[in-house]
Amino acid sequence: MLTKEDGKSAVTLARSAIETYLETGEIIDSSEFNLSSIFKEKRGVFVTLKKDGDLRGCIGHPYPDSQLDSAIIDSSISAATHDPRFPSVESPEMNAITLEVTILSQPELVDVSPEELSEYVEVGKHGLIAKKGYSQGLLLPQVATEQGFDSSEFLSHTCLKAGLSPDEWKKGAQIYCFEGQIFTENTPGGDVSEEDFERACR
Repeated sequence: MLTKEDGKSAVTLARSAIETYLETGEIIDSSEFNLSSIFKEKRGVFVTLKKDGDLRGCIGHPYPDSQLDSAIIDSSISAATHDPRFPSVESPEMNAITLEVTILSQPELVDVSPEELSEYVEVGKHGLIAKKGYSQGLLLPQVATEQGFDSSEFLSHTCLKAGLSPDEWKKGAQIYCFEGQIFTENTPGGDVSEEDFERACR
């Protein structure tokens, strides 16, 4: 688990990575930041950009394939410049964009029958990955709460994200669950809070 101070550092690192890259084209060196040892651990992470409450970019590392500091820097720059759903962010926009950094636990295959899946998945706690063949899609834990999905709808939308039919979770698609610590700016470049979507949906 990251401390609140670690969360602030994660968001600060993400913003610095984006702003430096947009202004200079250079990738920052995390050694210039006072980061705790947890940033040297391999962790999955997603970085989400929002502008006026609307999604402006979201890319990450679903699996712990890189050190957390490197994964944050890479995900941040990619979310700002390589999300195919949006044009690249321009530097002046950062004054209107809030950042959200979600640190992921290791995704684990859910080993229950399709009939039990909707009861196993906890809205507000679990994020999901749906996989079948070469198709794969991921939705973060906060998506279900923000969109008002119940567990069945969350499973269906994760399958759609993977390019599968919405009921593929009933037909043999592999479903992986993970949890996330979510740190978000309250205002662009402002104070950082840890979100608790699980508590909010109770």
